[in-house]
Amino acid sequence: MRYVEVSGVRVSAIGLGTWQFGSREWGYGRPYAEREAAAIVRRALDLGVNLIDTAEAYAFGRSERIIGASLGGRRGEAFLATKIFPLLPLAPVVEQRAWASAARLGVDTIDLYQVHWPNPVVPLATTMEGMRRLQQRGLVRHVGVSNFSLAQWQAAERALGAPVLSNQVELSLAVRGPERQLVPHAARAGRLVIAYSPLAQGLLSGRYDESHPPPGLVRRWNSLFLGENLARARELLAALRDVARAHGATPAQVALAWVIRRPNVVAIPGASSVAQLEANAAAADLALSEDEDRRLSGAAEAFVPRRGLTAVPGLLASAVGR
Repeated sequence: MRYVEVSGVRVSAIGLGTWQFGSREWGYGRPYAEREAAAIVRRALDLGVNLIDTAEAYAFGRSERIIGASLGGRRGEAFLATKIFPLLPLAPVVEQRAWASAARLGVDTIDLYQVHWPNPVVPLATTMEGMRRLQQRGLVRHVGVSNFSLAQWQAAERALGAPVLSNQVELSLAVRGPERQLVPHAARAGRLVIAYSPLAQGLLSGRYDESHPPPGLVRRWNSLFLGENLARARELLAALRDVARAHGATPAQVALAWVIRRPNVVAIPGASSVAQLEANAAAADLALSEDEDRRLSGAAEAFVPRRGLTAVPGLLASAVGR
């Protein structure tokens, strides 16, 4: 396993995202939540995957409980990150919610406590005051944000009066916006970008095309999986398959390797099984050449999916099964 070190923190380049743990919308069912999820956490630690990311919003706290129950006596091997859902994130609310997350995780300290989304109404100053109190009391080691622009990230740091270690954002070969400002800032400032959906919810696995769309409610509402967009992704998927063949790897592993090749970037793919977790972790040791990186980046640049309002009719049709 390869690690990234910033501001005295050492985290695995490939972490584990746990939105799926206990969440009905993924359709994995009770056996996954009650058995497979715990096995995934334990195997992740075996492989040196120490970054485990969750949120109080994931299955209304059940994801945190599953992780806490799965750690057993191995708390010291994990760098635990969770997120506060920013509904009225006033300082006292931030404190109360952090204690609740810690209780569900069964820990005395949260390694990284993140604001899940910016709140356009509540001033950052009061949110970060709550974070500062949590750090002073030792419940939170590091503060992070999620889905923040560069300006918002910098404002959060000014309000905290201390480093805001990380910004968790969507980043993949299919969604490259954070490369423009967030990734360069992290490299310059000694901060961390945590890439969620690094496989674009499975688009970059190469398993789906316009004739074989993915199942599940979550992907049904993702415009990337519209038939038109799956067709537009052919060149990108072909590039992934070609590079994968050269390395004896899978397209998904190549897509992950591309993400973590960016400076100060780590990825937190989810895993539907222990086998998928093992495959994801192996991507940390896959070294892409400069030529391979350029080819993948060029194919990604050429992939222009239909998004926004223009994608709504297709999403509605998909939702009703047409």
